[in-house]
Amino acid sequence: MAPNPTPVATRRSGRRLGQHFLNRRNILERLAEAACPGPEPLVVEIGPGRGALTEFLLLRAARVVAIEIDPRLAESLRERFRDVPGLTVVEADVLKSDLSQWGPAVVAGNLPYYITSPILERIFALGPLLRRAVVLTQREVAERLTARPGTRECGYLTVVANLFTAPEILFPVPPGAFSPPPKVESAAVRFTPRPPAPDLAAPAAFLEFVGRAFQHKRKTLRNNLQPYYGKQAAAWPEARLRAEQLSVEQLLDLYRRAAPADPAE
Repeated sequence: MAPNPTPVATRRSGRRLGQHFLNRRNILERLAEAACPGPEPLVVEIGPGRGALTEFLLLRAARVVAIEIDPRLAESLRERFRDVPGLTVVEADVLKSDLSQWGPAVVAGNLPYYITSPILERIFALGPLLRRAVVLTQREVAERLTARPGTRECGYLTVVANLFTAPEILFPVPPGAFSPPPKVESAAVRFTPRPPAPDLAAPAAFLEFVGRAFQHKRKTLRNNLQPYYGKQAAAWPEARLRAEQLSVEQLLDLYRRAAPADPAE
């Protein structure tokens, strides 16, 4: 499917929103194949822009729901794919959209770097409705998502990603693959969903605990958690460690042992 020319107004709107459009076809094809290794009933694409990845996703999915915040880009997409019945263009802010409304889906997209973390958290919140996700993001973020405990890259986002999925970096993407080229390296990341711990009834409460543990990344768990859990935080065997040194499983174990501090303490 040959793309239609992109209007000047659309190009300007993309720059206004800080978008970098991926235009290298071999990388687009690899992304689509990673997202849809076989035929898929539904793909939700985040930030389709000019529709470069959309074109390849439509070859592999029965239906693509493309969420685009820019009204001019959304209209351009509708015009470009006007004869393709499998595409639904939704003009909306993904951070204000209920991604679960379309049911079980693969999620794909070239994520805006400045809102990568909140978008990923919305993707992970899909839970059992997420079939898999393949996204392009800043390489530094990709390394944080896949970081091992004990490394400086390990942080709150690492825990969130590994609580709900098994993240893996697929391949790097150079700046020259985008228009305009970003000033940073990028990487494709695949998230394969997995259920959280079976006894974790309230993931949101656990993530609040994790947020507290990482509140000041270079401080110990005792210093970060004592304001919330009192003297018991100093007695934990892990008290002298930093949160980045613990695995998801170890953080879960610590969370199960934690109890709210007595206000008198």
